[in-house]
Amino acid sequence: MQNCSEATRSKPFPGYIDHNSLIVQDDYVFVQLTSAGRPHYYVSYRRNTFAQMKLPKYSLPKDMHVISTDENQVFAAVQEWNQNDTYNLYISDTRGVYFTLALENVKSSQGLEGNVMIDLYEVAGIKGMFLANKKIDNQVKTFITYNKGRDWSLLQAPDTDLRGNPVHCLLPYCSLHLHLKVSENPYTSGNIASRDTAPSIIVASGNIGTELSDNDISMFVSSDAGNTWRQIFEEEHSVLYLDQGGVLVAMKHTSLPIRHLWLSFDEGRSWSKYSFTSLPLFVDGVLGEPGEETLIMTVFGHFSHRSEWQLVKVDYKSIFDRRCAEEDYRPWQLHSQGEACIMGAKRIYRKRKSEKKCMQGKYAGAMTSEPCVCTEADFDCDYGYERHSNGQCLPAFWYNPSSLSKDCSLGQSYLNSTGYRKVVSNNCTDGVRERYTAKPQQCPGKAPQGLRIITSDGKLTAEQGHNVTFLVQLEEGDLQRSLIQVDFGDGTAVSYANLSSTEDGIKHIYQNVGIFRVTVLVENSLGSDNAVLYLHVIGNKWRSVLVVDILQEVLTASCKQGPLEHVHLSLPFVTTKNKEVNATAVLWPS
Repeated sequence: MQNCSEATRSKPFPGYIDHNSLIVQDDYVFVQLTSAGRPHYYVSYRRNTFAQMKLPKYSLPKDMHVISTDENQVFAAVQEWNQNDTYNLYISDTRGVYFTLALENVKSSQGLEGNVMIDLYEVAGIKGMFLANKKIDNQVKTFITYNKGRDWSLLQAPDTDLRGNPVHCLLPYCSLHLHLKVSENPYTSGNIASRDTAPSIIVASGNIGTELSDNDISMFVSSDAGNTWRQIFEEEHSVLYLDQGGVLVAMKHTSLPIRHLWLSFDEGRSWSKYSFTSLPLFVDGVLGEPGEETLIMTVFGHFSHRSEWQLVKVDYKSIFDRRCAEEDYRPWQLHSQGEACIMGAKRIYRKRKSEKKCMQGKYAGAMTSEPCVCTEADFDCDYGYERHSNGQCLPAFWYNPSSLSKDCSLGQSYLNSTGYRKVVSNNCTDGVRERYTAKPQQCPGKAPQGLRIITSDGKLTAEQGHNVTFLVQLEEGDLQRSLIQVDFGDGTAVSYANLSSTEDGIKHIYQNVGIFRVTVLVENSLGSDNAVLYLHVIGNKWRSVLVVDILQEVLTASCKQGPLEHVHLSLPFVTTKNKEVNATAVLWPS
């Protein structure tokens, strides 16, 4: 915290943060505040000042989960007021402030400990690649993206089944659907697995059809990063990666004791059956030894329900008689249905030839990575813009593009959006980059407009002899370059030449009880605006005045003191049936 002292101490939020809402993740700090029954979310990027997270204006969130903060970007799941078992996925700019919609109605479920689990899976080893289960007309379907949510597509089902029979499944009516739950238990595998050291291989359980089903679950593998899939088992199995995916080990999910496992040396194309114990074992879990070169796994289980826990160590080194040489590998280009430019680069990886049975050892990463020329496909719609049927990003109905300059001071500059923003971590160069990138522009001067004066606690009552803090807010114009005059209505007035004196509010103590007309005037060389607030200052004996008594005053005020000039009734925006609420009424004259 810079320049921290008692004199400069200030609150970054208008109120208290909600319990258990603080999240510190990578470069980001998140908190939640609830006011008037609605949650508000704030973010700090690289420990700088907190800013309110901006969702589209039509969004009314009731819950939010931060899914990922990888690569200087926030992936968040937001549950809207009308959603129960689904969330919308939003993706942010680098600072985590401005969010755009990536995918609607993603399936969610409750975990064993009551935690919310979102059906979104980030594929290891390939940045920008995600799988998600989306609910459409009460059917759940699996979608894939290679560019961080800009474009999503259904999964193409395998051409043949396990026995070689043709599979008749045409997109978009029929596709492959996958279960995307990752196990929280390190000794058991989840429904889907991928590894950084085997970037093209994905193994998952699922089914072929019109929607995701819990029946007829089979196991599928992709060895080309989700472009094509093959069926490998007709029942659920745990699959372990050994030797950078050079060896896949599969063990059947069953409540019965087993003694066999399956090995594949060609990315799941063929499998060999091996015995790992002389006596059948009830398997509780499987664990690969740490390290990317590992060829050792440990099986945990029991010979009977009454026996001790057994550990079976399985070492596969003896299967290989040599380490792989350069001629044992072939180049493989990452692509999305033939499109080689993914996240602005062409990447070629090294794969072991399927017929070679050698030990790979240390992972080398991508062989080559070459940037692509920027095209429209490398850009997403910016905050406040939506993609239309012609592919263009145009301002949404709720967004005014000129609003960016409102928070801007004369003499400063702001980024004037083109309606597009480059997908974060996209490495493309040249092409349309210059045309689609936001341009810095000088801030225009504006006359003050939309002036408000409120109390810091939002109330219209205050106690005699106690400090009252007034906040001055302006929709358009610059308070720092304006003259501010405040009349407290009790014969006292103050003037400020800039806002620096009023950032923490303008404080005043009322010595007398009564109703005071507080006025504020803001003016600059282009114009002026004013606002009024009526404040009821009460002594201690009036603390328990009932709304009923105040309303009775309303009825008799015109008889006692002539016409009633002003009545202000303050009520909550939302309330619960049969619950007590606080209402405040202020009359003028008193």
